[in-house]
Amino acid sequence: MGGRRKDASGYDEDYTFVSPVVKYLLFIFNLIFWIISLVMVSIGVYARMMKHAEAALACLSVDPAVMLMVVGVLMFIITFCGCVGSLRENICLLQTFCICLTVIFLLQLAAGILGFIFSDKARTKVTEMISDAIIHYREDIDLQNLIDFGQKEFGCCGGVTYTDWSQNMYFNCKEDNPSRERCSVPFSCCIPTKDKEVINTMCGQGMQDLEYIKAGEYIHTNGCIDKLVNWIHSNMFLLGGVALGLAIPQLVGILLSQILINQIKDQIELQNYNLKHRSDPWS
Repeated sequence: MGGRRKDASGYDEDYTFVSPVVKYLLFIFNLIFWIISLVMVSIGVYARMMKHAEAALACLSVDPAVMLMVVGVLMFIITFCGCVGSLRENICLLQTFCICLTVIFLLQLAAGILGFIFSDKARTKVTEMISDAIIHYREDIDLQNLIDFGQKEFGCCGGVTYTDWSQNMYFNCKEDNPSRERCSVPFSCCIPTKDKEVINTMCGQGMQDLEYIKAGEYIHTNGCIDKLVNWIHSNMFLLGGVALGLAIPQLVGILLSQILINQIKDQIELQNYNLKHRSDPWS
């Protein structure tokens, strides 16, 4: 007759503390993010190869392709530990996975708290980054597209004000500047007009020579930093939802891995107990 096997002591040899639901749920969870990490690395490598080497090296520290590859590789390693650890019921790999997720979660939490406490320093750092981006505006097409997108979406121009574009060698207002764009601003600073379907890329010509009020008739004169701060303040619930959406998968992974680790430890103790009593001649 079928049924579970029991030894002479009456112990069920097929009994296990490890839940198949937890085990394979953790595996599927890691498999999904493992595939996502491969996609991220592939996109990062492709974007990196498609860019000119000179342009890529100019803004290496803020290159989105490099950031995508770094995040993708880290995700690949961590989720690989989770996949193999859950399938093989390997405590070492599962603990590595759990510790890595916990560290990442705590770092994100600490970054959010520090960013809130030191908001003034964060603002100064953002100002420096925007100033650096303005200087390298013409050197990297991806950076140029990003700045143009931001200025059009937020309706702003420059970091603090539209004259910040004088930091760029092409838009500089110095008399000896031979550039045709001298004392101008990018077309993305211009106030869009409804009657023109074709974008006038020369609409920012000579705008830095105009007074603030006069220039405001043609371009956005307010800087992007204040616009960005106002957008963050008005979208706190949205940003909180995004942060929560990033935190929930990490907490789920930590919880499932910890449950599985405890189940495996209980299973090992049960096996050791059975072996001890099976070899006991007095049992």
